[in-house]
Amino acid sequence: MTTTLEGPAEHRGHRRSTPDRSRPGERARAWRRRAPLLPALLFTIAATQVPFLVTVVYSFQSWNLVRPGSRHFVGFDNYAAVFADSEFRGALLNTVLLTLVCVFVSLLLGLGLALLLDRRFVGRSVVRTLVVTPFLLLPAAGALLWKTTMFDPTYGLLNAVLGTDVDWLSRYPLAAVMTQVVWQWTPFMTLLILAGLQARSPEVLEAARVDGAGRWRMFASITLPQLSRYLQLAALLGAIYIVNTFDAIYLMTQGGPGTASTNLPFSIYQRAFQGFDVGQSSAMGVLVVLLTLIVATFALRVMFRSFDVRGGVR
Repeated sequence: MTTTLEGPAEHRGHRRSTPDRSRPGERARAWRRRAPLLPALLFTIAATQVPFLVTVVYSFQSWNLVRPGSRHFVGFDNYAAVFADSEFRGALLNTVLLTLVCVFVSLLLGLGLALLLDRRFVGRSVVRTLVVTPFLLLPAAGALLWKTTMFDPTYGLLNAVLGTDVDWLSRYPLAAVMTQVVWQWTPFMTLLILAGLQARSPEVLEAARVDGAGRWRMFASITLPQLSRYLQLAALLGAIYIVNTFDAIYLMTQGGPGTASTNLPFSIYQRAFQGFDVGQSSAMGVLVVLLTLIVATFALRVMFRSFDVRGGVR
């Protein structure tokens, strides 16, 4: 009986100790695989996380650069002041309106262009290149192009076509910025949706034609459901970038007239580099990062739900 009881115990002890002896070697191999990624990881932390932590620290302090010696800890007073500020609430409303309208309109235009570019016609490759061109331009270059070429009240193309002399940037500043942003991001939506259209099964489409389904029926019952993942992905990725729009507002309207076209990123710029209020601008920056993280969380969930670990669409 003693031998019988000791044998399994020794065997169990031997099985528990085996992973302990092999664990250092496995850890060494794991670190060797991760070592080439460490410089990139350290650079990412130094370039993004450290400045963000410093911004969080500044957000709890009252610090105005034009008043030497005014720096002191105030807790959440900056956040309370930011939420009580009517200019911040207006910038927040403009940011939400700018993001929703630009994403929705560019998504609709992208869907229409993708459906047209999915057809076969002479010069399709040239047309595709021309459609994608606005997305390849720098945002600052696109903003200056629309400001000087399209919206200028004296020699702008828009007034020349309509026969008017309207100062679009002064009378409709937010709409003018939305127009430029939609023009910039519609090619991005087009590319994503066109990829979804080209992923359709030809056999399914041919079977629907044989059964007598028309174009609208095939679009509503086959094409649109298959494009739902791509539409969600395009909308969420576009929202992440559009919510941080700064170039178009800075170069086209300077946030004016008044605060009519001021969004959150431009409001932070004004508070930090024109008002020199480090504390409140840091608090506003932290709030913008949190709002962006909320949108990014939904985007990542859609991406992980739509694409498996092998990179293919489910």
